[in-house]
Amino acid sequence: MASQAQEREMAVEEKGKGSERWSGATTNLTEMASNLESLQKLLLKKAVFVDEETFAKASLSSEQARAIKVLEQRVETLERELDAAITAAARARSEKRQAEAAQKAAELHAQEITRELENTTKVFELHMEELRAKQEEIAKRDKDIKLLEAIIQTLGGKASRSTNG
Repeated sequence: MASQAQEREMAVEEKGKGSERWSGATTNLTEMASNLESLQKLLLKKAVFVDEETFAKASLSSEQARAIKVLEQRVETLERELDAAITAAARARSEKRQAEAAQKAAELHAQEITRELENTTKVFELHMEELRAKQEEIAKRDKDIKLLEAIIQTLGGKASRSTNG
């Protein structure tokens, strides 16, 4: 849970950085437009003519500057993608650890339930043995009682014959 909260905070910070970057970029573009306008006015007032070699060098420098700018932007994009990939990997590791912990907890719970079931089975078997022993004892006593009743009836019948006879 704590890692998810940290990840959310990181995402909010990333969004904050992104909006700061956008606002900085728009400010830069506005300044560049203003500078370009100033340069155009300056060039119109003070046009400079140079030879072809100087112009070629200036053009090359300008192209290199543009290429550098494009490469810098690409580096920034790749850095953002790398940051996102690192964050996703961290989130995946965290989720994996949570899943492993949940699996281990489930396995321990299953083992506990299995032990409990085995113990309950043993107790049930002991009770069944005890119940069978009691039933056998009751059956034996029933036979003894019936035997005693038969003896009593037999003796009672003889006693009544001897008093009658």
